[in-house]
Amino acid sequence: MARGIANLALEKQAQRVISLDVRGITSITDHFVFCSADTDVQVKAIADNIRKGTDHKPWRIEGYEQLNWVLLDYVDVVVHIFRTIEREYYNLESLWSDATIKKYEDEPEETPSKTAD
Repeated sequence: MARGIANLALEKQAQRVISLDVRGITSITDHFVFCSADTDVQVKAIADNIRKGTDHKPWRIEGYEQLNWVLLDYVDVVVHIFRTIEREYYNLESLWSDATIKKYEDEPEETPSKTAD
């Protein structure tokens, strides 16, 4: 599911898309997906594309009104969509330095229309 979400973010030109495999490090979730965008309009577009492109409904959504940092909690995968300046300020990735990091390229990979895994 993390790969599918990353690809959905890339479809809307998300920047610096990574996933962290935190299984065995924390019981909060299995994966975090981080990405960023320069404007609140783009943050909204990324969040909307992820929500529409998955078969799962987020358990919780935070920050959708402000659009500086949107969190989509799918339980097994927690997605953080930041405006670039907020991502640099909070630097959440550094909290999970023991995690396995997967960086995604600027172009989405071919995926089915809905992510089910």
